[in-house]
Amino acid sequence: MGDLQDWFQTPPGQQVLAWERARLDEALTDVFGYHALQLGLADIDALGANRMPHRWLARETPLPADDVDERRPALVADSRALPFAEASLDLVVLPHTLEFSEDPHASLREVQRVLVAEGRVAITGFNPVSLWGWRQWRARWLGGRPYLPAAGEFISPARLRDWLRLLEFELESAEFGCYQPAVRGAGALARFGWLERLGERWWPILGATYCIVAVKRVRGPLLIGQSWRKMAASVGKQPSVAGRVKPTGQHKENNLGSH
Repeated sequence: MGDLQDWFQTPPGQQVLAWERARLDEALTDVFGYHALQLGLADIDALGANRMPHRWLARETPLPADDVDERRPALVADSRALPFAEASLDLVVLPHTLEFSEDPHASLREVQRVLVAEGRVAITGFNPVSLWGWRQWRARWLGGRPYLPAAGEFISPARLRDWLRLLEFELESAEFGCYQPAVRGAGALARFGWLERLGERWWPILGATYCIVAVKRVRGPLLIGQSWRKMAASVGKQPSVAGRVKPTGQHKENNLGSH
């Protein structure tokens, strides 16, 4: 994660942080509950706009003593084995966490375990199907200086949606940003700022970074409603046959016996 934190100090990294902060604030402001967890990347306060009373920051390594934020109690945890009971969290945020996990699918399964029914997970990541992703691929296979953090294994949004679907998550929203070419200077990024609006309109899924929010769905028993009670009551009754009457002779015999 050190490589990632160093990269976020560069002009492209600062742009990504600003975009992701804005998207997470917008997406998580009205997510209600009691317990929320940010898993990784202390550089961004992903839960800053959320109003849950209990919010934690989990890292794989301890925070430096001068970087402790009292508003976000920090704990050290492995993303594949979180120290929370099953169905105990209402919200989990994964800012670039899966890309740097040794087993990203296992980390996502662990998030599914600790979330309550209808709980939410928010995931940010670098999109390999973008101008920045293509520049990274070229540097890796043809040589050159990597544009994005070299240690990450970037997950495409389509692949991530498949993982979420297998774990019974339902996609709630997906947003993309940072459509500029893979330039390094702040001035060059600013000159291509007009591509942001153009990309959002004409090739929205090709942004260099994405923010995906999904809801954990739990299948329960089917509620049929009032018709089930009527059906159950009718089953317990003895069936009647229309037009069935006692013979006349039997009726007389009974009357005679009564005297």
